[in-house]
Amino acid sequence: MKIIQCQNIWFSYDGFTQVLKEINLKISDRDFLAIMGENGAGKTTLVKLINGLLKPSKGEIFVNNKNIITLSVAELAHIIGFVFQNADNQIFSRTVEEEIGFILKNFGYEEAKINEIVKEILNKFNLEQYKDHSPFLLSGGERKRVALASILCAEPEILILDEPTIGQDAFEKRKLMDLLYELNKKNVTIIIITHDIEFTAEYIPRCVLLSNGSIIADGPTKHILANEKILEQSSLLEPQLVNLSELLEFGNEVYTLEEIKNKILEFLRVD
Repeated sequence: MKIIQCQNIWFSYDGFTQVLKEINLKISDRDFLAIMGENGAGKTTLVKLINGLLKPSKGEIFVNNKNIITLSVAELAHIIGFVFQNADNQIFSRTVEEEIGFILKNFGYEEAKINEIVKEILNKFNLEQYKDHSPFLLSGGERKRVALASILCAEPEILILDEPTIGQDAFEKRKLMDLLYELNKKNVTIIIITHDIEFTAEYIPRCVLLSNGSIIADGPTKHILANEKILEQSSLLEPQLVNLSELLEFGNEVYTLEEIKNKILEFLRVD
């Protein structure tokens, strides 16, 4: 089932310079993908079009088989959750608890139900101790958790995250991915905009590469991020996992650390 379909999308902010050119993209139910490319490639613009924050200069976008221009902001908010790169751009409430519950109030939930959901989300994101704190006094990583938690309260079908790993250490990245994998198993489509090629190589199965406003590659991450020519065109460096695979003579596909470990163990078991 195609949950998002972009058909021949063009976009310009000023009416002259094309930020996106002839974008054709299909994203299916339960897809898990990264959108990558150099600065100015059009990554954030593309997801803002998908999220209805911008309108294409040309072309059509369909979400759940409905043209996005026919959907209201409220309808889109039920379907698509968007976590900004800078959490401060979407946080505004007096306390963490109020921030997380805000979208539920907007949707008309009863107070008892709001309290129930907010309590569950606070525990899930390890934010219970901060519930009465101002979100603006938290660390950058904690504010990102608050922003994500507030979006997930609405139980969106599609979750878009813009550069979620900035300022996150390896442990926090792993925790984030555990959460996203869990959501994906519950039929949430995950779209991540990122420059973090190592993170993408390790965790994300599908990769879409943009360069100068056009899609130049779309497919399995382990193939795309091992293609030196495509990476050069996108101004991206080859992942260290590719280098490690080549050193171990596993070929130039991208293997996760877990896959490399299993291959080594398999080799050691051979008589």
